[in-house]
Amino acid sequence: MKLYSPVVAALAFATATALAAEPTPAEGEVRRINPAGQEITLKHGEIKNLDMPPMTMVFKVTDPTQLAKLKAGDKVRFTADQINGTYTVLSIEPVKP
Repeated sequence: MKLYSPVVAALAFATATALAAEPTPAEGEVRRINPAGQEITLKHGEIKNLDMPPMTMVFKVTDPTQLAKLKAGDKVRFTADQINGTYTVLSIEPVKP
């Protein structure tokens, strides 16, 4: 029975890691855009996959071309994750009123 314990533990860990890593959509408002720094400041609601409460903070963006369609004051829906220790927006779209 001891032979199976490491296998079961490894499978449980892999499953939990995969589930926790899945970015979930969050909503927010654009406060500032810094195209040169590839950054966006968002006032956002809870980000569940990061276990992050609502706040205003700066995120890096994976694709700086996403910033061109946004301006301060826009309501947005986005996904974010922590990449190499940096909070990063993976996708972002304006929300139509």
